[in-house]
Amino acid sequence: CQAYLGFFLVVVVVFFFLFCVFMSCADWYLTFLFYKWYSRPSLCPFPHFHCRRAHTVTVLFILTCALVYVTLLEETPQDTAYNTKRGIVASILVFLCFGVTQAKDGPFTRPHPAYWRFWLCVTVVYELFLIFILFQTVHDGRQFMKYIDPKLGVPLPERDYGGNCLIYDPGNTTDPFHNIWDKMDGFVPAHFLGWYIKTLMIRDWWMCMIISVMFEFLEYSLEHQLPNFSECWWDHWIMDVLVCNGLGIYCGMKTLAWLSMKPYQWQGLWNIPTYKGKIKRIAFQFTPYSWVKFEWKPASNLRRWLAVLGIIFMFLLAELNTFYLKFVLWMPPEHYLVLLRLVFFVNVGGVAMREIYDFMDDPKFHKKLGQQAWLVSAITVTEFLIVVKYDPHTIMLPIPSLIIQCWFLGILLILIWTVWRFFIRYGSVETSYMLIIEREVGNWQKAAVFQMNFIHSCRKR
Repeated sequence: CQAYLGFFLVVVVVFFFLFCVFMSCADWYLTFLFYKWYSRPSLCPFPHFHCRRAHTVTVLFILTCALVYVTLLEETPQDTAYNTKRGIVASILVFLCFGVTQAKDGPFTRPHPAYWRFWLCVTVVYELFLIFILFQTVHDGRQFMKYIDPKLGVPLPERDYGGNCLIYDPGNTTDPFHNIWDKMDGFVPAHFLGWYIKTLMIRDWWMCMIISVMFEFLEYSLEHQLPNFSECWWDHWIMDVLVCNGLGIYCGMKTLAWLSMKPYQWQGLWNIPTYKGKIKRIAFQFTPYSWVKFEWKPASNLRRWLAVLGIIFMFLLAELNTFYLKFVLWMPPEHYLVLLRLVFFVNVGGVAMREIYDFMDDPKFHKKLGQQAWLVSAITVTEFLIVVKYDPHTIMLPIPSLIIQCWFLGILLILIWTVWRFFIRYGSVETSYMLIIEREVGNWQKAAVFQMNFIHSCRKR
């Protein structure tokens, strides 16, 4: 019976292997035909058929071959910790293979829809990892990081960027500008690159500057909790806001202007006669397929105003999570996990912002929040909850009374302006009529001119 059972299993595996080979060849052949039809639409018998295909059968075939190899040909090691790590990694890879081929496409298509489906699945995996960390004790959660890197799980001192804040130190005859050179570390280009990419995500100069300045105020307010928030005044406002952040925002806005004016006329690679044109076409594959200019218009109505406030709040919370997470999980700033988290948010942040803008700008068509925006919001909240659970003492340190008064005054001014703008100013019938026109036109001054022209034309009639 065992011999017959073994023979039967071998026959089933061989049959499935041949079936997968046949289906994979058919998959690649159809893809070749569809690509030829896509490059030359006159040859395509299905002119309305989208010729991009996910190689679902091919991925299934490769995945099955890998699992058959591990099951039948590879001897399982007797190391429990190694097998556990390997099993978790294999489970994640199988989920990524499924998601890349089967997940729903997002708003972006370049360089390839599978690229953005991959990052959607990575977002799910990261959120599940955060949920797992959240349900552990503080000691177990910190020691679990040793399974990722044995160097983790050890408390690390935070670097203090304050101290001697003299730009020119006459006491140091060798290098009187040593305070400036000491601050020129790897975070300077990181700040510039980070704000360049954030500008490409938000696509609005005012929102970027508000978030940049607000985060510096947050560092002033929370320097009693994290020592590395204590910086010199010129480090806050000159190096961060003006040089690094300001230059990144400026370059980002110039890139946005170029993308908005760039003609988007795509042509098949093999239809371009010159090699220079082919190289240029390959480079343009990593630019957007089309361009959508974000017009947030926060003061146009209450819904958009609250949405913009929520976006700014989530951005600032995600920025704070970067510092607090490495503080409570004992990760040094230069660790590769910190860098990987930033790379992760670079790839998922743009998709999330586009989905939020679509949901806010056209709620009749986009009736629900996008999947990537939903996951990014959940990740930001989960990271903050981990910080609260793992170090409540730091979070609950008493804030100086002067800082509380300043924040209270700022929030009170925002509330007063909100009530005046959306309730008092639009209280009468005339201003309500103006509000309707303004929502259509998009500007209060234009709405006033439109109303006067409309009344003048009615009197003529």
